[in-house]
Amino acid sequence: MEITGVNATWVHVPIPPERQHVSDFGRIASFDSVIVKVETDAGIVGWGEAKAGVGSAAPGAGLATIITKDLAPLLIGQDPRDISRLWDVMYNMPREGYAVDRGHVLPQLGRRGLSISAIAGVDIALWDILGKSLGAPVWRLLGGRRATRMPAYASGGWADEAGIGEQLAGYVAKGGFRAVKMRVGVMDGEPHRSAARVRAARKALGPDVRIAADAHGTWTVSEAKAFCRMVEELDVYWLEEPVTADDKTGLAEVRRSSAVPISTGESEFTRHDFREIAELRAADILQPDLAIAGGITEGLRIAAIASAFNLRLAPHLWSGAPAFAAGLALASTQSSGFVLEYSLGANPLLHELVHETFPVAGGHVEIPDRPGLGITVDEDFVRRHARA
Repeated sequence: MEITGVNATWVHVPIPPERQHVSDFGRIASFDSVIVKVETDAGIVGWGEAKAGVGSAAPGAGLATIITKDLAPLLIGQDPRDISRLWDVMYNMPREGYAVDRGHVLPQLGRRGLSISAIAGVDIALWDILGKSLGAPVWRLLGGRRATRMPAYASGGWADEAGIGEQLAGYVAKGGFRAVKMRVGVMDGEPHRSAARVRAARKALGPDVRIAADAHGTWTVSEAKAFCRMVEELDVYWLEEPVTADDKTGLAEVRRSSAVPISTGESEFTRHDFREIAELRAADILQPDLAIAGGITEGLRIAAIASAFNLRLAPHLWSGAPAFAAGLALASTQSSGFVLEYSLGANPLLHELVHETFPVAGGHVEIPDRPGLGITVDEDFVRRHARA
């Protein structure tokens, strides 16, 4: 089997005003991602996803160009099933021969950022092809799912102190979720305002629903520590990205200062970033976004780090269907995987991009047994929302 085509499309889907939310990213008026299509001479097509930002909206023209202009020429004519070697080809580029021969990385420059997101999009598509070629779901290729369904938490929570309880209670009622996540951080102004919102959420939901808080990396170390002191008695599930990803030692300081579990990872790239977090004892939960951090191949390496350091794995799944399916496959097969993120914001790339659905029942998501990623992309949808 040979790769005959590699295409990437920036998909930009407007969100109706009544469904938009406001966070530290501003008012979210669109959902954007780069959808990757890898074609083969066997007629098997693989789908992947690459992201230019961790939030819902981000321009993807540059990322799509990296895939179609820089990576595609390296891949045409190659066997798509040689996924590990092709990851090294894309990562090391002109020195890929030395890297493969010598067994260690020799990257030219693109060790972080859009270069890795581009690799991620292709890698996810290659796993989709491998699964389809064998008539097996990706989770089977990763060692087999550990259960037929996984618990999920409802991810959203932008309402103010007066409305946050009702908003999160609506999530619980909608899908039977027993865990929710709300946004905190600079969008509230001061840490005490975020703490007040968490307090209101706990009062509304009672003691049995888990509440996680996500600061999107917007606090300083001192602000994050202050917030943790204010919410320690509220049994917070975890505090996500309390400080910027550029300050890993600061992240470790926050973790040491409080009993509140710390999670992070959606802004990180490759196993090397996650190894540093683990070595610094900076987090309890690792949250790679497979459409950013390097795809399923790199996700396996990150999961191994989590297991080796006795940490837990909860992939960042604020994404379209290809990345969601990839994260589901990874989390469901790893000993460190324990929960799934389920977006409760407007997400047309999860619910409209593909013909299949990922329903939630009793707070759990079924792990489908369809071949590959188990998705069928609506190419008309991609064409309608394509941006140059």
